[in-house]
Amino acid sequence: MGSRAGSKGGLPVVLVSGFEPFGADSTNPSAEIARRLDGRQVGDAAHPQARVRGIELPCVFGMALDHLLAAVERERPVVVIALGLAASRHDISVERVAINIDDARIPDNAGCQPIDRPVRAGGPVAWWSTLPVKGIVAAIRGAGIAASVSQTAGTFVCNHVFYGLADHVAALPAPRPRAGFMHVPWPADDADGIGLDAMTEAVRIAIVTSLCHEGPDLQRAEGAVD
Repeated sequence: MGSRAGSKGGLPVVLVSGFEPFGADSTNPSAEIARRLDGRQVGDAAHPQARVRGIELPCVFGMALDHLLAAVERERPVVVIALGLAASRHDISVERVAINIDDARIPDNAGCQPIDRPVRAGGPVAWWSTLPVKGIVAAIRGAGIAASVSQTAGTFVCNHVFYGLADHVAALPAPRPRAGFMHVPWPADDADGIGLDAMTEAVRIAIVTSLCHEGPDLQRAEGAVD
């Protein structure tokens, strides 16, 4: 992957981030997934191999992004997948686009509640994910795990981190790491839910798919009518 991306010797690094518990919650599955993947070697003889570095971010505007970008500079990853909890969703949501707005319906963990404030003043209205979004969704579904393309990462700390990550990566010299965001639901082991083991496997699949991907993303309908 060149001199900029990759580990300082040894296997290339994939950076996976999750968030600390938010509000009254005692856990956050995104952070648990990052912990489970931390230190794991992914890939096999048929796929590029890499080492995962998992980190936890504070659920705080500004601080979360600072922590993530510091890890990007420290680890020099070839892929960055930021994770967050979408409590109202029921599948693995691979985000397509981040928008340049912070509009918090509720305060973050530090009591901050920005309203109609850009993530970066003067920045582009939006950034696309550089992950193979539709390819990841197809691969996760192929493993029997529910997944979809999401057209919005919200306007809270998740989108703040996604936009700031994409904005930062776009300014790096080539070769740039692939970078994007995925939302996970609350774990549920009943017939209609996705357990934590399956969520972790879905993120592992996303990593491998991103490492292997070349060329344009899959051309298949994954849009939304409403």
